[in-house]
Amino acid sequence: MSEIIEKTLQQFLDELASKSATPGGGSAAALMGAQAAALTSMVCRLTIGKPQYQAVESQMQQLLERAEQLRAELTGLVKADVDVFNQLMAAYGMPKATELEKTERSAMIQNVLKQATEVPLTCARLCRTAITLSYEAALHGYTGVISDAGVAVLAAYSGLKSAALNVYINTGSIKDTAFTEDKLAELQAILEGAEQLTEQVYQIVKEKL
Repeated sequence: MSEIIEKTLQQFLDELASKSATPGGGSAAALMGAQAAALTSMVCRLTIGKPQYQAVESQMQQLLERAEQLRAELTGLVKADVDVFNQLMAAYGMPKATELEKTERSAMIQNVLKQATEVPLTCARLCRTAITLSYEAALHGYTGVISDAGVAVLAAYSGLKSAALNVYINTGSIKDTAFTEDKLAELQAILEGAEQLTEQVYQIVKEKL
């Protein structure tokens, strides 16, 4: 089976729609974020080199580099989500005939659940960054493609909220309360102000159309 990120769009969507548990919502969330970063990159590339935007060219070059790095990281999370889910399914499939097997199985499940929490939490963090980058694109980007900055922020926000759901579902099964409290607090900090900034970017874009 080829890597998930090497599949065609049609193949990815077919697998997303299938009975298979992977790819699922976590991969979709990462893809939303990657699309947001890609759209921000596009706005940058179509702004750079235009004489009327010379004053912000250096800024847009830097924004492009950040957006491309972000796109690579989020694209990697599409596969990471599949990998960690498969590990979790393998843990649930461990034998449990004896008390020792039950103990080992439970410990493995708890360990993988923590890993499965870190992946969407990272996705949420990166999607929050994608929102910030789209704000810069909306402020300074070429008005001929400014609507794409608006699509970028909406995709990033959808990715953020979607990733949050995956954090919630995984922490709900983790017995280590200190771990879950720490991760949920981190998620809350990431979510703080995201909705307001998304709406601000949307309005900036709308006013430029």
